[in-house]
Amino acid sequence: MRSTPAKRRSFQFSHWSFMFAEIAIWSFVVLLVTGGALMVFYDPGMSQVTYDGSYGLLRGLFVSRAFDSAMHLSLEVRGGLLIRQVHHWAALVFVAAVLLQLLRMFLTGAFRRPRTRQWLIWVTLLALGMAAGETGNVLPDDLMSGGSLWLIVSVVRSIPVVGGWAQSLLFGPDFPGDRVIPVMYGGHLLIAVVIAALLIARELLVRRHGHSRFASSVPSRRRARPAMALVTIGMLIILGFGFQIAPIWLYGPARPTQISAGSVPDWYMGFLDGALRIMPGWELTIGDHTLSLAVLLPTLVVPGVFFTALAAYPMAEHFLLSRRGRRDALGRPKTTGRIAHETFTHDVLDRPHESPVKTAIAVAGVTFYGLLWSAAANDQIAVQFRLSVEAVTVFFRFAVVIGPVIAFFVTRWICVALQQTDHEVAEHGVETGIITRSPDGGYHERLAPARRESQEPAITSGR
Repeated sequence: MRSTPAKRRSFQFSHWSFMFAEIAIWSFVVLLVTGGALMVFYDPGMSQVTYDGSYGLLRGLFVSRAFDSAMHLSLEVRGGLLIRQVHHWAALVFVAAVLLQLLRMFLTGAFRRPRTRQWLIWVTLLALGMAAGETGNVLPDDLMSGGSLWLIVSVVRSIPVVGGWAQSLLFGPDFPGDRVIPVMYGGHLLIAVVIAALLIARELLVRRHGHSRFASSVPSRRRARPAMALVTIGMLIILGFGFQIAPIWLYGPARPTQISAGSVPDWYMGFLDGALRIMPGWELTIGDHTLSLAVLLPTLVVPGVFFTALAAYPMAEHFLLSRRGRRDALGRPKTTGRIAHETFTHDVLDRPHESPVKTAIAVAGVTFYGLLWSAAANDQIAVQFRLSVEAVTVFFRFAVVIGPVIAFFVTRWICVALQQTDHEVAEHGVETGIITRSPDGGYHERLAPARRESQEPAITSGR
């Protein structure tokens, strides 16, 4: 069987989970197109003007040029509101697709050589996607984005030693001042350029190394990229057309003395909000400096450890397994189970249950993230279940520590049990449900031999 060149396999897919990368790419394309259209009408200025637009409840108020241009774009430019909402939905879908792509790569071992650089690109894209979302949310200068801006400033201030200097450098000595929105606007555009460069780099790496696959699958000969482009773009247009998001005319302009009630951040920042809510109000005084641990730990330490662990895991796994001598000649970890082939190629992925510890780590991380995300709604949970907010907060403080540990051991136990099942099937055969009677009168179920996994020759890529 002839091997398929890597360049010809670049846009071929063999499993539905490989679509997450395509969704992320086409969501970003929508972000670029809609963002370019928004730039034509948006003014990032902070000078005060009198609102005289079509929304009567705000007419006559002093607002910033940023808010005035966002209102004009939303309510008076034909199709402007649709473009704004499609842009916002595309940002949410982009981060979700990147996160799912990382989870898929982690569970299947697709972060291993030679695709470690692709893994690092996706980790960076997740961080940049969150940063782009937050900088974009503050641009309308409405009351909701004003609350996000104050949180960003509080995080910057909590940085030890250099926090005050960093705030003055970014936003000027008088916050909010006239530099806030222009700085955020410039940062938003810069992040978009970096994301585009990383996606191009990732595309080149895919063309160079080809796509990975599962051992039981054969790469599809269909080119799925045009279909995924149409589906992704179409769904984003439907979301933007039918589901309202960020109605800034209901929030009103940002005011330093006001904040919106019952507001929550975008879904991907919910874990930081939850960490802030359940963190005790700890402070640490060292000399003349007071560290606000209640802000520093949940907003800087937790995400810092999270992204560092994601980026470092491939190198850590390679180091640990190589020291234990558990890697084969091609650099893949030796595995046990039904897909323990004598020869591996770097294109063959793991089934999640074949690596119990790695899968258990992933589930523990998802559990930790989900509990922090749920903690962001501690007040709503308290209202719905008629509990005190303090009781719900204390529950989540213990849950974020105990929950991931329980999830780790339960997941590992399930994976080991699945491995044993695969071993029994490989040894005794597959149950067919056909009952036969032997000449001596006994009844037996007919077993079929286990289907051998199809193998494909290794791909010779350009290096």
